[in-house]
Amino acid sequence: MAIQDSMVTTAFELPGYHIAKNIGMARGIVVRSRSIIGTIGAGLQTIFGGDITLFTALSERTRADAYQRMKKQAEEMGANAVIGVRYDATGIGGGVTEILAYGTAVVVERQ
Repeated sequence: MAIQDSMVTTAFELPGYHIAKNIGMARGIVVRSRSIIGTIGAGLQTIFGGDITLFTALSERTRADAYQRMKKQAEEMGANAVIGVRYDATGIGGGVTEILAYGTAVVVERQ
């Protein structure tokens, strides 16, 4: 059964539920690079300043993918919720970035 987005939180509890079992850390990792076209387009955007929308869109897609992978791993571990969710990003170099979504996979039950 798929973990619903309402069962994923940055908090360490879910109102109306109690943690029946702490399974462990679930994570989703995505490593992405920018395309040459995106790099050139973003370079042009930096000339004018402001939000670099090409990079913003790439970052949002990458975070969403890492989030989905984290949920999938938690499901495979037998969880029905993920608490304490965090994101981390690391520039690996040469336009390559790692995005990590992680949290604690748990089994929760209604109180």
